[in-house]
Amino acid sequence: MKKELLMASALVSTLGVASVAQAVTASYAGSMKIGAEFESADDSSVDSNTVSDLSNFNISLSETTDGGTTISTSFEIVDEGAVSADDDNAIKLTFTDRSALEILNAGNAAGTHVVAVPGASGEQGVGGTSTNNAPGDVDFAAGSTALGIEWHSAADFLADGLKMSASWSTDSGAAAGATARLDNSWGIGATYVTEAGDTKITIGGGVASGDVVTSDTAGSSNDKAGMNVGLSAVTGALTIGVGYGDGDSFVANNAGVTVNQNVDGSVMKVGASYVTGDLTLAVGVTSGEAADYTFSSPTTAEDSNDSTSASVTYAVASGVSAVVGYTQVDQNNEGSSTTDGGSAWYVGATMSF
Repeated sequence: MKKELLMASALVSTLGVASVAQAVTASYAGSMKIGAEFESADDSSVDSNTVSDLSNFNISLSETTDGGTTISTSFEIVDEGAVSADDDNAIKLTFTDRSALEILNAGNAAGTHVVAVPGASGEQGVGGTSTNNAPGDVDFAAGSTALGIEWHSAADFLADGLKMSASWSTDSGAAAGATARLDNSWGIGATYVTEAGDTKITIGGGVASGDVVTSDTAGSSNDKAGMNVGLSAVTGALTIGVGYGDGDSFVANNAGVTVNQNVDGSVMKVGASYVTGDLTLAVGVTSGEAADYTFSSPTTAEDSNDSTSASVTYAVASGVSAVVGYTQVDQNNEGSSTTDGGSAWYVGATMSF
């Protein structure tokens, strides 16, 4: 469903210039999720329940030049108690050979090619201590600054089923301060899709690296770098997937800690989903671990965050689904068992358009 957005020049009333109507093709989508979460903490008599209310509205804009190049971008408005706008949006140029270039806020190519691993639906979750830095996403070591570009190949690049990307970002030019920040980055990623009998197989991943800067000389050699790899297989109604990430990241001293910290970690994700009639059954397991420590002061004590989730989604009507989800979380912080794990249930509905 597409709408034409008409934008008149604001100079008409002040300069007397004839108005010129400009139009780009716009499409939109969104959803409204509402449900109840029931959370039970480990080793605690205090249980909690909350109402989860999440709405989002996404608008995509695009237009094609006379030369055949498509210019596109998008933005999203999310309301989860407080309205916010996603402004990390690149300008994307898609050329006639179907290769593409993203300019500004382009991201990191290693993250672009992360293979989607099935996981449970629902808004259930268990909060943990802010000092636990075990990663939960396989691309945790991929980073970028706003001043970046990313190139995407066309499909079937060099071989049937292969797509590749490469990205680069540079620093803002600001002087290094006491708070560590990412200075620049690069990334390379690829996705390969093939078939084995009735099974569609997707293999993807990438590598990334970036410099972390701070005015503290003890942290002058730190970086944010790593790799991720994943595989998914779809056979009829069954989808299974696995993903793995390993590398180094960091936590700046204005993000809930009083010092800049390195995070040397890894994470494994495994999941499966099965569709039968109007029901979708899904299960996912995530296991992350990391050693976090003050810059240039390595330690062997590790944080860990292990979770198992499952859900059942029922298609009530077109665009309307009911969800029941469950999550169990176990955590260790600095090598010691904590009471920050627990379990959570979610019962809710989603309406999408």
